[in-house]
Amino acid sequence: MLKMSAPPARAVGLITEYNPFHNGHLHHVRESRRVSGAEVVVAVMSGHFLQRGEPALVDKWVRAEMALRCGVDVVVELPFPWACSSAPDFARGAVQALTALGRVDSLCFGSEAGDLEALRGCADLLCDHEPLIRAETEKLLRAGVSYPEARARLLAAKAANPLSAAALAAPNNILGIEYLRALRLAGNPLHAFTVQRIGAGYHDQGLGEGPIASATAIRRALADGQDVISYLPEGAAGPLFEALAKGRALDPGHHLRLLLGRIIQGAEGLRSIFLVADGLENRLVSAADRAADLEDLVTAVKARQFTRTRIQRMLTYILNDVRSAQVTPLLGAGPRYLHLLGATPAGRVFLGACRKHLQLPLVGNFSRIHAILKRHYGEQSADYRLALAQLDLEQRTTRTFTLLMSRWSGANRNRDFFEPLRNG
Repeated sequence: MLKMSAPPARAVGLITEYNPFHNGHLHHVRESRRVSGAEVVVAVMSGHFLQRGEPALVDKWVRAEMALRCGVDVVVELPFPWACSSAPDFARGAVQALTALGRVDSLCFGSEAGDLEALRGCADLLCDHEPLIRAETEKLLRAGVSYPEARARLLAAKAANPLSAAALAAPNNILGIEYLRALRLAGNPLHAFTVQRIGAGYHDQGLGEGPIASATAIRRALADGQDVISYLPEGAAGPLFEALAKGRALDPGHHLRLLLGRIIQGAEGLRSIFLVADGLENRLVSAADRAADLEDLVTAVKARQFTRTRIQRMLTYILNDVRSAQVTPLLGAGPRYLHLLGATPAGRVFLGACRKHLQLPLVGNFSRIHAILKRHYGEQSADYRLALAQLDLEQRTTRTFTLLMSRWSGANRNRDFFEPLRNG
């Protein structure tokens, strides 16, 4: 009698930054398993630069290890053009990455609302009436309303749901709506769930009384020398504090000096950088001549029609010398390969089951990536050229991040070619 093999494990996907992994993230991982019935948790995680245009506190491998020790089974990197982008592009790239694995059944995201149908109603409105929403958004922008506020006002007025404009402007609700919109536009089979955010809000800067603090508050407390151990799961604390002790964390002074050094080379070199528009190159050079810190620089550059996060993303593209001609085609095409950062034993079994269903090449370190991409796409194809553009950005941002650390070990800065997969 033939022995029947076990059915493939059900997997839930998470879209994350883990900057750093804290008790709120642990709650999200556990609840995502529960509500989805999944045996495997797959995280698509931003690399060294994040959605709001900021460098991560510690590198992507440390953050992957933290996640793997706390219940995540697979960590795949969200490539730079989508990780450091507006909510629609961030969501679309992350959904494409999860889908490309071929065996992820569902997506579970955190939200302030915790109301999936209300958020889905907003996503449907954006899909069904995009030209009208875009025209009315542009009208509000010309009146001096920021983009997130304009979008929230319109959704609150037009969507048949109980969420207020203030609720719709909350960061995780904004992203949740974009995840649902990305799923619908792609005709994606992933089943969506949401887990209501508990404890501190995304922007809360104080640690507070309970066991959950925002990542913002934890980073601020670490910078001030405060004890944050009670806000971190035990599995996450070890990798984080080891990295901090070795000086392998972001140094704001290094970040500012490298950024200013890029800007003061002159306005001409800034014009082709992605997101530099409307004469901002001259404003940037003038601001750089006076800025004492990053806050000074952002404040001096910010114009009425631009959000702070857009300015921060622009500065990150300047920092990494990323041109519009390189990013725009990639954003239109979607990720061209997936970078695996680590997996648990259960995650490795899941990835083995994914092998025949992968829609994109899945690579660990980059020692064989050129051969893998050539074999998959063909050396003369447009997709191969796009994959090389993605690879160039990933190498560039990794090298740049080593320059932002407090101390460097002296190892090769092109770490994507040498770092081993992290194990849970």
